[in-house]
Amino acid sequence: MSDKLLKQPERSDIPEEFRWDLSPLYDSDDAWERDFALLDSLLKASLEFKGKLADSPSSLRAALEQFDELYRTLDKLYTFAHLKSDEDVTDSENLARLGRAMSKHAEIAGALAWFEPEVLAIPEDAINAFMESEELAFYRRTLKEILRDKPHTLSESEERILGLAADALHSPAKVFSAMNDADAKFPVVPDGKGGEVELTHGNYQKLLESPSREARAEAFNAMQTFYREHRNSFAATLEGTVKTHILNANLRSFPSPLAAALHSDNVSVEIYDNLISTVRSGLAPFAEHLEFRAKKLGLEKLDMYDLRAPIVDTVEKSIAWDEAIEMVMSSLAPLGDEYVDTASKAFSERWVDSRESRGKRSGAYSSGCYDSPPYILMNFNGTLNDVFTLAHELGHSIHSLFSRRAQKYHYADYKIFVAEVASTTNELLLHENLIRDTNDKSLKAFLSSHLLDTIRGTLLRQTMFAEFEKLIHEMLLSDGALTADKLSEKYYELNAAYHPGIDADKLIAVEWARIPHFHYNFYVYKYATGISAAATLSKKLLEGGQTERDAYLGFLRAGSTRDVLDILRDAGVDLASPAPVENALELLASTAKILGDD
Repeated sequence: MSDKLLKQPERSDIPEEFRWDLSPLYDSDDAWERDFALLDSLLKASLEFKGKLADSPSSLRAALEQFDELYRTLDKLYTFAHLKSDEDVTDSENLARLGRAMSKHAEIAGALAWFEPEVLAIPEDAINAFMESEELAFYRRTLKEILRDKPHTLSESEERILGLAADALHSPAKVFSAMNDADAKFPVVPDGKGGEVELTHGNYQKLLESPSREARAEAFNAMQTFYREHRNSFAATLEGTVKTHILNANLRSFPSPLAAALHSDNVSVEIYDNLISTVRSGLAPFAEHLEFRAKKLGLEKLDMYDLRAPIVDTVEKSIAWDEAIEMVMSSLAPLGDEYVDTASKAFSERWVDSRESRGKRSGAYSSGCYDSPPYILMNFNGTLNDVFTLAHELGHSIHSLFSRRAQKYHYADYKIFVAEVASTTNELLLHENLIRDTNDKSLKAFLSSHLLDTIRGTLLRQTMFAEFEKLIHEMLLSDGALTADKLSEKYYELNAAYHPGIDADKLIAVEWARIPHFHYNFYVYKYATGISAAATLSKKLLEGGQTERDAYLGFLRAGSTRDVLDILRDAGVDLASPAPVENALELLASTAKILGDD
């Protein structure tokens, strides 16, 4: 083995400044255990309201307040448990703590399953009078949402069964995570610089950005070969996840699993379908860009592992962590001093866990709860893509913090539908700041290429994922099974449709096996709608003034106080129309033209 082989460090080898500080949640295991022990008494207090919700508005309000106290404590416990587990997904103690938190969550959900059926059993005249009372003014939106759920709410005993089964039904996704994050081991591959490196989830994207086609191809082949060799196991986990979605839709009388997944956001299936059809009809500029990219790289034809290859030499520069922070922070100026000052605390107060280590969860996310900082997990490798990831996750985090500052616990969590808007807006602001501050034509070309890749990855790729996710649910409903061969066949067909002109290596057919989002229940389309909204909002922020900034900050503070489409409409984006998606496609086309002209 080469002396230049780079191995993953152990977590204990990572300097403290690059690890998040979880002490604001719990400063010891004993402190976590003390709060965990409170759950039984909080649950007991909640159960005392059973059979009393119809007594008076004050009784119903007291029940809701008690539930908030219980779930606020549970959120804090779970947040700490999952963050600790993600530090090292092979650590049995952390896994056991997370398992206890998830089991307790399922137990509580089952024990409180009577609540919504009991609310729905209150006579219509009485519940309408309750909602008009001053005592229930704060909870009026929640009660209206419960009434909207009436056609899909089961009996008390049935809701209890589903609540108790929640943890078990999550097993396929947990098995996928264990296989993908803990058990997956990849070979040593060329690093493109004359050495070798152990392939990981974290450095895979960096290797695909290598100027060396050999390194890109080797990384691609090694990664995809692993999933091809284990495709049957991954197909079984995905089939299990899809079956849980279908079961939920059937039990709750939804017309489809997709309709069931969109219901909580009050988003129609038409918006999902229109996203797919609008993107499908707007692929021509991307096809032209692929031809341009092939010529720029001196290739007769592109393969999938060439899509992130640099087309200018400047991208070989490795970016230091401090430099990445400065790049992100300077780009946030259009959002105002309050936003910038708040974002700076992510680094001074150690909200970010930035370095890859053995056993650490792959990927990146922002997570937290009402009583914690909005933590960020990422695996920083010094690429420009990592800088954009930092901006992205910081967008999530500050959105969460502004919402928690503005709203009480009950309405502080915003819907996932709007989550990707703030994060992607930050990415677009970073792009504009970087391209404005350089006179280097090569760097400008690279940044334009990066923006186009971002739109490809966030709009085109995620829409392809969304179409695949819808398709596999339909396949299981019609065929009764999801085999690895069926999944690979359909994935390859879709990949070809969304990448016109590329005759891809057949290994891309098994890429579905490594995508965790297919276990998230129709989540991925929100990335595509998110960048569509962000394309409009970032332009308003850059070209507008205080009015546009206030509208955007109002969006960040809204929490779940209104429907997601209404919140975005107030900020200046109407996702019920195709215009935002068309705007994002126009941004792709104009960026591709800039690259072609250069």
